[in-house]
Amino acid sequence: MSTDPRLYDDLVARGLIQDSTDAQALKARLAEGPVKVYYGVDPTAPSIHVGNLIGLLVLRRFQDAGHHPLPLAGGATGMIGDPSGKSSERNLLDDEALAQNLAGIVPLLRRFLDFEAEKNPARLFDNRAWTVSMSILDFLRDVGKHATINQMVAKESVRNRMASEDGISYTEFSYMLLQAHDFLWLYQNEGCEMQIGGSDQWGNISLGVDLVRRVTGSKAYALTWPLLLKRDGTKYGKTAGGETMWLSADMLSPYRFYQGWIQVEDAELRKLLLQLTLMSVEEVENVVAEHEADPGRRLGQQRLAREITAMVHGEEPKDAAVQASAVIFGASGNDLTPETLEMLADEIPTTTVSRTSLDTEGNLVPLLVEAGVAKSNSEAMRLLKQNGVAVNDVKVASDKVVGRADLLHDQFCLLRKGKKSVHLVKYR
Repeated sequence: MSTDPRLYDDLVARGLIQDSTDAQALKARLAEGPVKVYYGVDPTAPSIHVGNLIGLLVLRRFQDAGHHPLPLAGGATGMIGDPSGKSSERNLLDDEALAQNLAGIVPLLRRFLDFEAEKNPARLFDNRAWTVSMSILDFLRDVGKHATINQMVAKESVRNRMASEDGISYTEFSYMLLQAHDFLWLYQNEGCEMQIGGSDQWGNISLGVDLVRRVTGSKAYALTWPLLLKRDGTKYGKTAGGETMWLSADMLSPYRFYQGWIQVEDAELRKLLLQLTLMSVEEVENVVAEHEADPGRRLGQQRLAREITAMVHGEEPKDAAVQASAVIFGASGNDLTPETLEMLADEIPTTTVSRTSLDTEGNLVPLLVEAGVAKSNSEAMRLLKQNGVAVNDVKVASDKVVGRADLLHDQFCLLRKGKKSVHLVKYR
């Protein structure tokens, strides 16, 4: 099976290579033929987040170029906790919590990779499979003797924790040996020649490369990408409202996920489009050029949010998020799908009322009060006289009767006060 020789240069063009083993040798090996490459995710929560997205997409780029992706869910390392980038020790997970987290994460891993590809299907691994039966004596003899304390202490993640107030426990200190052993096991049992990860993982990954060399005498490869940071140095991991950008819809709705990308700064668009979408470099440059010609239209942010939301949640949730966003920010809601209306019910003030009030004379004023659009009947009447209320985006008078003909999909009705105060009424 042939591979795409442009992969390495494409990664460079996207800014996705920070550290690597012998760049020329790696580039030559990738062009030579298929390589098995793994990327690990520890199940420390019921979902992975946007910080893992870049890794899954790099793995996907390898698969699209003809290589063999091996995603790894760290059932063993997840019980320990990686000290990289942490100022204090993680809480240790028990078996039940770990199983629940894996159940949430594995479907997300499968969403980004093709496990049914004819020539290079993705294969999922859990490092607990080969770690749980390994005795402490075997671990010390077969892994520990190949790494020096000097070598481990020299790693930035360990140095930082040793200098912190809390220090580092032996449990977390051993994490890099467990990860290095994963690489050795995959090399010996699956022929995996390469590991990839974020730049904060370089110490752990390079130790694995060295372990493979010491034990087998063979060459292994590694590559890391820069951490996904904003211009102020903070990570892209939170929405403007402070919510973690989880990839699971159960932990962050597609609407709020979409909104998280709509709000990025213009200066960040090119990097995010290059690294967090599967668009070609040429297409990204075209989108950026179109955006810069008229930044006020925010075409770049819209394209970024659509691409990422569709990739993470699917086309229908993406379309619903786009429609819901448009309604909340003032666009007409008359052509909304049932999916969008259900999404809106979770994102904006929603009131459930009885169908018995439909087609009843004078029902709009009490409806406005019940839905919270107005605080009293008198305020509702004043708003109506000022032409300040719309039903399904049509301005209405005080004598308007809300009837069955006004219902969207025979269930919903949108009330708008002014341009951006939107309330959803759900009839039962």
